[in-house]
Amino acid sequence: MEKYLRQTFRLDTIQVTARPQKDDSAEVNIGDEFIGVIFRDEDEGEVSYAFQMAILDIDLPESA
Repeated sequence: MEKYLRQTFRLDTIQVTARPQKDDSAEVNIGDEFIGVIFRDEDEGEVSYAFQMAILDIDLPESA
């Protein structure tokens, strides 16, 4: 998963790490900064992943 994200976003500092006491998701970081969670879903034998990232309004540039 980490290799896929690094290639997709062209960013070698993305890290995917296991979450304590969770086996269906992993944390995503850029360097030391937490940016989101990847969830694994299996339905009828098919596996998919969902990346969830929250963006706080205070982190966005002010619009003109």
